Amino acid sequence: MKKYLREIQLSSAILCIIGVVLAWIKGNQVGMWPCAVGVLLFIFVVIYKAFNWKEYERDNKQYIVILLICIFILITQMIFHK
Repeated sequence: MKKYLREIQLSSAILCIIGVVLAWIKGNQVGMWPCAVGVLLFIFVVIYKAFNWKEYERDNKQYIVILLICIFILITQMIFHK
């Protein structure tokens, strides 16, 4: 499992990018599915690494910062989106 984490993480990022591009081109309903699958794969990697904290401590700290930034962006979008 350990050797596939990087590939799963990369494929989740690619799926999210595909979802965003499809959302811009075709609409939100079409782009939502690849992005949702990418987010689920990313969450799987984060949970696996969280259970193995000592081995992936540096990565986990980066994920915490990334998630806090994403939450901040989502909140500002909800507040300022009209």
